[in-house]
Amino acid sequence: MQPRLLQYLLILPVQLLLVGIIFIPSIYVGWLSFQQSSFGADTVFTGLSNYIRLASDPFFWRSVINTFIVVNVVVYAELLLGLAMASFFASGVPFQRVILSIVIAPYAVSEVIAVLIWRYMFEPDIGLAQWLLDTLHLPSLDWTTSPSQALALICVISVWQHLPFTFLILYSARLGIPNDLYESAYLDGASDRQMFFRITVPLLKPAILIALLFRYIFAFRIFSEVWLLTGGGPARSTETVATYLFRSAFRYSEFGLASATGWAIVLLSLVLSLYYLRLIYKRMFANA
Repeated sequence: MQPRLLQYLLILPVQLLLVGIIFIPSIYVGWLSFQQSSFGADTVFTGLSNYIRLASDPFFWRSVINTFIVVNVVVYAELLLGLAMASFFASGVPFQRVILSIVIAPYAVSEVIAVLIWRYMFEPDIGLAQWLLDTLHLPSLDWTTSPSQALALICVISVWQHLPFTFLILYSARLGIPNDLYESAYLDGASDRQMFFRITVPLLKPAILIALLFRYIFAFRIFSEVWLLTGGGPARSTETVATYLFRSAFRYSEFGLASATGWAIVLLSLVLSLYYLRLIYKRMFANA
């Protein structure tokens, strides 16, 4: 058997799996986005009517704006915190294994459980966090009626839940930087700030780009934090694109509109991540 043919046969099961669970369902959803479909009714071809409805629906554009705000706040907050924590751990801390376990622990908690815990903590009447704010004579967080405060709490929950993912990528890359570089820079009189921006950040750039890319894709589909905390309310003012899709499909049974929303999510997330994809290509593969 030819070596190239053997290589193709070895990767064939994985390719078939990807075709079965990603490619074929995506094509079906794309086809359904051009149909009018609901429970107990035949599908009817309607062309671009679902996309036209999306473009003219103010709730959809509000969900896009909310998603854009939440995604950018969450992704860059995680990046800055993850970079600071990676540098902190790499510098050497006491009880490193214990502290590392505590830092990673939120990623092991179910999203549903995590959101419910935070929701009860910030319950306006009986929440522990609200009681603490009142005790310290600080302004209370009324996320049940204020869309901006609700979005802020959603960002906090998402950062707390997914920060370990970004941290692990950056910390692993930071451990791969030789200490000889820092020792040489120290002997040359470089300050900690100069070593961070002249050595750490440039050498961590590939890992930073990978972390940004993955977190952009995952954060754009944010659903649990919004749906379990506010349900998109009050008056759908905190709705994201994912909750808009869920409401269209499982509340109003408009599968064609929900499918069009799904493809809109793919296109919008691709536009957001295209810049980082180009940077990753130039950084890693352009000279290959």
